[in-house]
Amino acid sequence: MIDEKQISELVRNVLNGLGGAAPEVTSAPAAAVESGRRQLGVFDTMEEALEAVSKAYAMFRNYNKEQRENIISEIRKLTHAEAEILGRLGVEDTKMGNAYHKMLKHHLVADKTPGTEDLETRALSGDRGLTLIEQAPHGIIGAITPSTNPSETIICNSIGMLAAGNGVVFNPHPHAKVISRYAVDLVNRAVLAAGGPENIVCTVANPTMETSNKMVGSPLVKMLVATGGPGVVKMLLSSGKKAIGAGAGNPPVVVDDTADIAKAGKDIIDGCTFDNNLPCIAEKEVFVMRNVADELIHYMVKNGSYLLKGEMIDKLVQTVLVDVPPKNPGDKPKKVINKDWVGRDAKKILAAIGIEAKDDIRCIICETEFSHPFVQTELMMPILPIVRCETFDDCVEMAVKAEHGNRHSAHLHSKNVDHMTKYAKAICTTIFVKNAPSYAGIGFNSEGHTTFTIAGPTGEGLTSARTFTRQRRCVLVDSLSIV
Repeated sequence: MIDEKQISELVRNVLNGLGGAAPEVTSAPAAAVESGRRQLGVFDTMEEALEAVSKAYAMFRNYNKEQRENIISEIRKLTHAEAEILGRLGVEDTKMGNAYHKMLKHHLVADKTPGTEDLETRALSGDRGLTLIEQAPHGIIGAITPSTNPSETIICNSIGMLAAGNGVVFNPHPHAKVISRYAVDLVNRAVLAAGGPENIVCTVANPTMETSNKMVGSPLVKMLVATGGPGVVKMLLSSGKKAIGAGAGNPPVVVDDTADIAKAGKDIIDGCTFDNNLPCIAEKEVFVMRNVADELIHYMVKNGSYLLKGEMIDKLVQTVLVDVPPKNPGDKPKKVINKDWVGRDAKKILAAIGIEAKDDIRCIICETEFSHPFVQTELMMPILPIVRCETFDDCVEMAVKAEHGNRHSAHLHSKNVDHMTKYAKAICTTIFVKNAPSYAGIGFNSEGHTTFTIAGPTGEGLTSARTFTRQRRCVLVDSLSIV
């Protein structure tokens, strides 16, 4: 396994690359770094990227399933080999998250993103002949990716989109352009190693809103996929093209008095702190029945949480949230997240308000009212507000309101099957995790496939190769049977 010193050296060389140049890391992660090589699939303009992927797709559209699966296998192998580098580089580039957790997410993507096996052909046969219903590619897909899970999303999307027979051009978040370029280069290295066409996955060196608009408006792009906030999803849905939108969430977790409270306390903190709360599925607020609240807080503290009280909660609010002036006179300012603190370590956040915490502190917890901005705002930081509720029905009612109708993710700790059913029907989210950390919802230490594009707004759910296809019907009629 590559050691800490080697990772740091590789990351430093990547970050110091000039003019689109980057080191080459082959399938062996400890390989020597070659400087001065232009990254594969990375172009200065969106027009160049679109032209390149169009030429590549002209060849790739003739690849059969076996050829595409060989490419997917190479992407998986190279992602495993460079997972540690990707994890560290992701933190260095975005200044967010936990390098070790990001490494785990890349292994998850490599192992559990479906490939061509996800595609199915249905056959209808009878006296009149045979009809086949196939899952066919759209062509070239334009994809927007986030800063929170940048390389994970690019590699996961590439596997699914290429498995489905598409080409793809990415417009990554500008605050994650270094790691995104590295991920696109990695995918292209794998494609070439498997005998595939050059530039079947492309991006721009410096993504902007202008490059995004050019991608969305290009007649070469037949389908659009956005993984990000409500603004970017809305833009794609108004494009007039087939679009898949994976939007924001504010996942609540409910704990009733039948739960294994010791396990619930650990699971919630494990989920909330995974990659410093960057995953959109992570626990963002807790609603717990009053008679078990003290016990739950005890086990949260035991599992690496710092319990904040009194005026220090207000001080934390002033640090991690900022006021946006109201649009209408007389309205109160709206509090939004201070992006400087998104995905940062709990210990660093506490230091900012004058608290020196031990090294094992990974989460900040505090008791609040339902109306508190920590409850109502998707923080994407290891900060977890806790609201005491009198009854289970109160927990559910507050959880539904706090989720804001995003229909993204929700979590429950309970041994009561009736409670599971009631909460699931009330919250109606794409992902519903019971008695486990939130990351179980994307297949981490659980069953089911993974994805980092969870399409709640447009209804596709956890995307996979089949999501990026269209139905094609092929009909053969037995003319001898027609009278």
